Amino acid sequence: VQLQAYGGGLVQPGGSLRLSCAASGATLSDYTIGWFRQAPGKEREGVSCRRRSDGHTSYANSVKGRFGISRDNAKNTVYLQMNSLSPEDTAVYYCAATRRGIIVSECRRDRSYDYWGQGTLVTVSS
Repeated sequence: VQLQAYGGGLVQPGGSLRLSCAASGATLSDYTIGWFRQAPGKEREGVSCRRRSDGHTSYANSVKGRFGISRDNAKNTVYLQMNSLSPEDTAVYYCAATRRGIIVSECRRDRSYDYWGQGTLVTVSS
């Protein structure tokens, strides 16, 4: 399974970006997908996830109400829509996938995932 995250870039505070996670060698609807981010000098944070078994989604408190995870089965792509961005959202963003059964409380933990894409940098700055 190979994942590729893309769509990052430079955006002004208050702006929006949509990140994409595309897969080869796998059908993403068969996987639980997580989005993670890591800012310089900080630990990796689980931002959002969508569980394959029931479509349950979860968000970190820091992004709740501003970010949304979605999936396009026809394009075999998972998206992370990011709105009302602030400089605190600046980070490298990664997507990850697993076919293992994941309980809700583990959905945004990086240890739950087996496959990782390369990161895409999001910079929020004026």
